[in-house]
Amino acid sequence: MAIELLAIQSNSLAVLDALLSFYPENELRQDAQLIVFPSNIQLSLRAHSMPGSTLRRHIAVLVEAGLIVRKDSANGKRYARKDNSGIVNHAFGFDLSPLLARADEFAIMAQQTLADRVALKNAREALTVCRRDVRKLVSAAIEEAADGDWDAIEDMYVRLVSRIPRKADIEVVTSLLDEMKMLKEEVLNRLETYDKEKNSSSNAARIEQHIQNSKTESLYELEPSSEKGLGAKSSAGNRQRSEPPKVFPLGLVMRACPQIADYGKNGEIANWREFMSAGVVVRSMLGISASAYQEACEVMGPENAAVAVACILEKANMINSPGGYLRDLTRRAERGEFSIGPMVMALLNVSPREGRNAG
Repeated sequence: MAIELLAIQSNSLAVLDALLSFYPENELRQDAQLIVFPSNIQLSLRAHSMPGSTLRRHIAVLVEAGLIVRKDSANGKRYARKDNSGIVNHAFGFDLSPLLARADEFAIMAQQTLADRVALKNAREALTVCRRDVRKLVSAAIEEAADGDWDAIEDMYVRLVSRIPRKADIEVVTSLLDEMKMLKEEVLNRLETYDKEKNSSSNAARIEQHIQNSKTESLYELEPSSEKGLGAKSSAGNRQRSEPPKVFPLGLVMRACPQIADYGKNGEIANWREFMSAGVVVRSMLGISASAYQEACEVMGPENAAVAVACILEKANMINSPGGYLRDLTRRAERGEFSIGPMVMALLNVSPREGRNAG
């Protein structure tokens, strides 16, 4: 029963359960005798030896909630009168008929309560995941000595976490989740700005910018193409992206996908150029076709395509067809249904070993 919506306590429900135990049948029926007449002593025993004063208080609560009705005798006692055949024709005690009359109402209340609990559970889980993401992003920014007042961000995070109660309703949790999402977006924007500024100040980053802004010809600096690939390049090269895809900080990606470093020069990856080169090696090792990888580069951007391959490498034992998986991600990204961020953050939360520093 939805005791939250009825505004009754669990002890009141225990008394109601004890009253129902005096009903002789398993199911309430309209044509049955719905009045039970236990003494206070009998009722107390079945209500876990509840004291008499407490018992009377909870009976009053049940009456006030409209769950039972008192049917008193002239002398205030509870009893039943039976005819010669032993059938009760008059009874005085507690009438359970409101439970039967309000059965549909209680069913709706129960469904609403269940839906509210599921929504609250989902909101709390989303808040927990978002909180962990922010914690990892801020830690990554501090470790990389990224520009910005990260102490202030850290303080905002700590104050926000301190406001998360152990028990809260859906409105409170949803409000906190919205604030945590806003903080996460702020952190991501700062990291993205820092990464762009860092890249633009180095020669290696200028090469990466050239790769990102150029058309598909630049992909062939990393990997030779077949005639089939050239045909695919021509058709896919006509696709226009309204804005360049967001690129996560390299250090964060390396923490989420540490295995790709094994395919870098001397087992290390120092910049995006080396990361993308390692991505080409990994895509070949996983059996992903050149055309599938090329299409991913054109839709997601070269950096994010390499990140997708690195993520696939981390989950290789769970993916039957890496090539088909990448093509599916590409199609979803093209429709605006996929971005690399959640995939990276999911791996960051479960990564079994520390990522290598990417410099």
